Amino acid sequence: MPAQVSIILPVHDAEPWLDECLRSVLQQDFQGSMELSVFNDGSKDKSMTIIEKWKVKLEGSGILVVIGGHNCPSPRGVGYAKNQAIAQSSGSYLCFLDSDDVMMPQRVRLQHEAAARHPTSIIGCQVRREPPNSTERYTRWINQLAPDQLLTQVFTSHGPTVVMPTWFCSRAWFSHVGPFDEGGRGVPEDLLFFYDHLRRGGGVVRVDQSLLLYRFRPGAATQSVLESTIWTHRVCFLEERALRHWATFTIWNAGRQGRRLYRSLSEGARRKVVAFCDVDEKKIQKGFYCYEESQDLTGGALEDNLRSLHLQEGRDFLHFS
Repeated sequence: MPAQVSIILPVHDAEPWLDECLRSVLQQDFQGSMELSVFNDGSKDKSMTIIEKWKVKLEGSGILVVIGGHNCPSPRGVGYAKNQAIAQSSGSYLCFLDSDDVMMPQRVRLQHEAAARHPTSIIGCQVRREPPNSTERYTRWINQLAPDQLLTQVFTSHGPTVVMPTWFCSRAWFSHVGPFDEGGRGVPEDLLFFYDHLRRGGGVVRVDQSLLLYRFRPGAATQSVLESTIWTHRVCFLEERALRHWATFTIWNAGRQGRRLYRSLSEGARRKVVAFCDVDEKKIQKGFYCYEESQDLTGGALEDNLRSLHLQEGRDFLHFS
């Protein structure tokens, strides 16, 4: 009989973190049926030995464990591994988990409840970052976006507004949107899936509890995706979803990033740009502006200006960088 929830776990050389990760699967307080679907993407360490050890413990607690994989010299990539783990699983709902992360005991229960209420949405959650002080602005962004911003801030450099290792959705909806791109290393498979999800009218919902310990590792697969690759996808999606509906628009950033965005636009979109704006009068007077990494570095001046003009995010303006 199919499980209610399949936990999707791609694995590649995850030996240092697997015990803690798999223990968190065992500790879920969800009362329905669960299975763990593991796909080993050519691990060369002791990952499979650890998984086999935990298979006995998990199945002894009523959690079926399905294991697949390959022994090719090189990994096939995260998109391929996730697709294979999904294909070999049976659950009506899919709970995605990275092998270096740790779920809180209530994660599956709370996200399953949310997914039942929102069958065409990706369900995320708040996270606790490890190490605690890594990527502070990004972590704050993940955890503090307002519900409407989960859809209006999909163009920013941060990527999906609910981070991939927190995703939970119905199998039926995944099948409607997916599968993941299998291009391998250097392909932002989660971002591409997220964009396709939005194109098909999917929603984005976040459970406002910290349900995942989300590790920051400089050597993780997400670090292999070039910023220029993500930038190209973001610009194309911005044009597709927003700019084509606007007769004219202004780029708020008269510096390097603003000029880069302008140069990246199609010829038709460039013709719609009527002005470049900024908040630094001295730099504007000098005729140049230094790169600033994030809108919160304006010390609140940008946000104050937008509020004073009574502009509505998603209708009158969008955040890109």
